[in-house]
Amino acid sequence: MTQTFLDLPFVRAQFPHTCFNDGWAFFENAGGSYVPNAVIDRMTAYMRASQVQPLAPYPKSQLAAERMADGHARMAEMIGATADEVVIGPSTSMNVYVLAQALRPLWKAGDEVIVAVLNHEANSSPWRRLADFGIVVKEWPVDAETGALRTDLLEDLLTERTRLVAFPHVSNITGDINDVPAITRQVHAAGAMVCVDAVAYAPHRAVDVKAWDVDFYLYSFYKIMGPHIGMLYGKRERLLEARGQGHLFFAEDDIQHKLNPAGPNHETIAALAGIADYVEALCAHHFDQPANTLHARTAQVFGLIAAHEQRLAERFLDGALNTPSLRLLGRHTAHDRAPTFAFTIKGKSSAEVVQALTAQQIACWNGDFYAPRLLEAVGVSDTADGVVRTSMAHYNTVEEVERLTNALERIV
Repeated sequence: MTQTFLDLPFVRAQFPHTCFNDGWAFFENAGGSYVPNAVIDRMTAYMRASQVQPLAPYPKSQLAAERMADGHARMAEMIGATADEVVIGPSTSMNVYVLAQALRPLWKAGDEVIVAVLNHEANSSPWRRLADFGIVVKEWPVDAETGALRTDLLEDLLTERTRLVAFPHVSNITGDINDVPAITRQVHAAGAMVCVDAVAYAPHRAVDVKAWDVDFYLYSFYKIMGPHIGMLYGKRERLLEARGQGHLFFAEDDIQHKLNPAGPNHETIAALAGIADYVEALCAHHFDQPANTLHARTAQVFGLIAAHEQRLAERFLDGALNTPSLRLLGRHTAHDRAPTFAFTIKGKSSAEVVQALTAQQIACWNGDFYAPRLLEAVGVSDTADGVVRTSMAHYNTVEEVERLTNALERIV
């Protein structure tokens, strides 16, 4: 029988015993998620049996190449892409930097890029650096109270000189989900491209890059239960057009090498297959009739994940919005946001709040989380102290969220 609720005991059993049996409630998921056994097993298997240079003619090398290709292909399929549209590089920060440098030769002085203040710095600094080459950088503002992206201002920012708009699918501070398909249509109508940072979105919802028609879409696997490595999706024609940033002997149609000057990280790419293994295990457990493709099965699983995380968000909001002196950034409803919450408490530094929560074995952190421009825009002047951020993942329980909200009430 198909289950309509996420089976939390089954989910948590897929992770190492130490993740959930140490007495702590873990709410630093936006900084990096726990990793299931399937990923650890894939990494270990690669290093035990095939830790050699791939693509040589001997058996161990062929096995290494097969395992890497499997991880690469399955990550592409999960988001609705093909392997030749996906570059797996060191991190989202590095992938955006390489992309910006790869596109720069296609533009000329006076051309424009629009950069959302809402961005994590990964999708901000690389584009802003293009000002050194004569590119005009325009800022896309946020609401000064909530931090929400001012979508009503985009039309006035777009011109015939606009080449690209860089914005997040979800803010890693506010948790707000932006309407990527609608923004993309608006940008395309003006003749420009989009670069979407999905680091804070991909852990919480299924991804469909083709349906959304995005030009570039990036996220980090360590936020979705994988190793520390990042993914760049691009429309194939865009990736072919971009200029190579790797060794000079890599051809311009060799997308994997020309846009990954660091070179592939063998064992971590092979380990990515474990993310797909984990999704497959959840799908088989919860659905009597799994869908026919990995992409569709991923959507089935993330439907359950989204519903569960909405319940967690609702419980947190019930407590937080009734906590005196607590200022919560982002939307105050659960259905249009990820379960990532940033807040300040009047009269207390964010570091004090985190220290008090840590004393109660509640794991979270404070700071600017690589989004100081956003914090300044919403009036958080001490960006080093920043905001308190508590973030949930699908393996968190309602009881853990209640621990958090009860602790916040005691702190205030």
